[in-house]
Amino acid sequence: MNEIAEQHLAEPGLVVFDVTGADEDTVRAAVDAPGRLYAISGPGRLRRVPGQAGVRVRVYANLLRPGGRP
Repeated sequence: MNEIAEQHLAEPGLVVFDVTGADEDTVRAAVDAPGRLYAISGPGRLRRVPGQAGVRVRVYANLLRPGGRP
């Protein structure tokens, strides 16, 4: 995964985070939790890196806006 540089976060409250989990269900659960509180992009395309264990996904969140999901 690429390193996130400060210039990518143009506004206060915008966050980018990478989630790595053992399987797809774990990653989806980890992404769903902040989605209940904040506006997030949701899980994007899940990626597997050949030769490495786990599943990865990048998520974008706006901490200034409520998520609105139950």
